[in-house]
Amino acid sequence: MNGPVGHVSPSPLRSVAVLGYGRFGQAFGQLCLAAGLSVRAFDPEVRVPDELRARSVAELASGSQLVVVAVPLERFESVLVELSSHVTPSQVVVDVGSVKVMPSTLMARHLGSAQPWVATHPLFGPASLARGERPLRVVVCPNPPHAQAVGEVEEFLQAIGCETLRLSPEAHDREMALTHALAFFVAKGMLDVGVPSNPSHAPPSFQGMAKSIEAVRVDAGHLLPALHRFNPYAGPARQELLRALRAIDSALDAPSPVLPAREATSLAIPDLGDLSPALKETRELVDELDQELVTLLARRAVLSKRAGESKAALGVAVKDPGREARVLEARRRWAQGFGLDPDAVEDIFRAILQFSRAIQG
Repeated sequence: MNGPVGHVSPSPLRSVAVLGYGRFGQAFGQLCLAAGLSVRAFDPEVRVPDELRARSVAELASGSQLVVVAVPLERFESVLVELSSHVTPSQVVVDVGSVKVMPSTLMARHLGSAQPWVATHPLFGPASLARGERPLRVVVCPNPPHAQAVGEVEEFLQAIGCETLRLSPEAHDREMALTHALAFFVAKGMLDVGVPSNPSHAPPSFQGMAKSIEAVRVDAGHLLPALHRFNPYAGPARQELLRALRAIDSALDAPSPVLPAREATSLAIPDLGDLSPALKETRELVDELDQELVTLLARRAVLSKRAGESKAALGVAVKDPGREARVLEARRRWAQGFGLDPDAVEDIFRAILQFSRAIQG
């Protein structure tokens, strides 16, 4: 791949400048530090640790191979204009916003063909990083004038533990309008009518919505308006959803409620076959739950590794008998609360603790 004339950015990218040190900027910086990269950060409104702090945009950009712009979308253009006078063609500028058409347009306008830039969207946030959720996926938008830089950024993201997938800015924003933006829109409405995020007697079907409501409770103040204001496809998606909800509402108020054909089809129970459909359905549900359990074990493994690193820094042993005894006793109480055999559940968690100790090392 050939980049623009003058782009000679060393590869792999090892020095990262984070412009904007809010919740995501901090989390992203820590992800880079954990991968052994050099990180500097600047944010005039947030305290940056002394060992990472740059005193100005000019100082931040100087010497960094990759400049990550992690500021709210409403400030993106003004920050980009200031940054543009301090970066060189040997560096790559990356945005990490939740929409892509607008940032791509602005970077093309203010950085142009001489300064390499790449539009990305990490599909994770500070909370998911703290919980150890994996995989960490990042959308990377193709950019033919800066194809070399796109490849370098993908290699960088993979080096810090991310999976990358390519989508055009338009395809990204269309998909996010129907997923990210609508999820926040619905969850905000449910939050505003008083739906609790963690009710004590909710059915399992509510659990996915509960996560969305909690995410909105934390991030809606800044993220919800941006998802709808700056995504050109969010408004039409929102109106289409409202039309569908009104149609469903009217149908349910009818004397003999009949869902519109499209909704009835989408909610229909699938035909699982003639040979013991109940058993087939049960096995499929068990497989889904087992996949969730393995996913949770993978997240727990990330947290166990982090705990092991903290213990090593403190100079204490990996095995903590007192802590393990308290953990097992708590899990026995939880098991009793669900009507499960406490001894059997304790056996499972003894195996999990052994698994965790092996990771810690």
